[in-house]
Amino acid sequence: MSTAQRMATAAIEFLESLDEAGLKVANWPFPSEDERRQWFYTPTDHGGITLGELGAHQRRLVMRLLDTGLSRAAYVTASTVMGLENVLDQLEGFGASWGWERGRDPQRYFVRIFGNPENSNWGWRFGGHHVSVNHTVINGETVSGTPLFLGADPAASPLLGGLLLRPLGACEDLARELIRSLDGSRRDSAIVSPVPPVDLVGANRSMVTEGDGPLPLALVWRNEFTGELGRTVSTIQQHEEEKIGLTSAHVDAVRYTTSPIGLAARAMTVDQQSILRELLGTYVDRLPGDAADAVSARVNEVFEDIHFAWAGSTNPGRPHYYRLHGPRLLAEYDNTTRDANHVHTVLRDPINDFGADSLGTHRRTSH
Repeated sequence: MSTAQRMATAAIEFLESLDEAGLKVANWPFPSEDERRQWFYTPTDHGGITLGELGAHQRRLVMRLLDTGLSRAAYVTASTVMGLENVLDQLEGFGASWGWERGRDPQRYFVRIFGNPENSNWGWRFGGHHVSVNHTVINGETVSGTPLFLGADPAASPLLGGLLLRPLGACEDLARELIRSLDGSRRDSAIVSPVPPVDLVGANRSMVTEGDGPLPLALVWRNEFTGELGRTVSTIQQHEEEKIGLTSAHVDAVRYTTSPIGLAARAMTVDQQSILRELLGTYVDRLPGDAADAVSARVNEVFEDIHFAWAGSTNPGRPHYYRLHGPRLLAEYDNTTRDANHVHTVLRDPINDFGADSLGTHRRTSH
């Protein structure tokens, strides 16, 4: 059974478990472009019905749907990230609210299905704090599984026996191994700024375009904050920027450009290219089965044109950022806040996020 078929089977069974009121929230028309192309990674309203509003069996059906949209490793990682909400709540003194009863809540993850999964064109979204999974199916095939976001706060947490829980540790370790393997002109090309941005450059935009830079934190939510809460969010961001010495020049150095910045794979040694391939795998291998195979094949075709750009310190425990950028590929990583213990990562396709290119082609050929 293909990935698209498994998604459809899981989505249909979930929708059949809902009453009329639940369907109005969880099932919207396809394509619903304005809503379908909204995505978040903050603890905001992601749109849809939450796990907390569902019964135990329905929650299982949602997790089954999520499983169809991720590889096994990514599903385990996403499940761990969701559980970290309890850890984060403890770190913040069990007091965060963000305007609702519990600001750090492992049940506040949303699911929304766009269209009828029994048809050949539909899509779905699962999201909450530090998880955003978006899939689009056209002509019965999965044509897009991006944006695909995974984060972790804390990035590293203590376990019994002196071990650390690091859900996205490989994304950091492999990138640091790569940057430290570079010397001379290669290193100079790869490091584009001595200070990193405090968040992803593409943020949660539906589409990344030339000159984009990190957004104010308050805008990476469904509704812009106002009043006292808005001032609090602004103060938090200002404090983080001042702590690392971020200036407008540093931001300009990492702005998104359609022509990739940094060091191209073709300029790396064979060993460095091997590390880069492993690092790429921590992003591409989040996708399930045939979806991952399709992206991997595309990456292999353009591998030499993929660029690695780094900003910030190369030492562990210090704020840093990097991105991998090439044709049809954008992977971003940021770890700056909470004293570099708060990771954001995302896999994107600048041309075909949300199946934009595939849907446009379908419309032109079908009509």
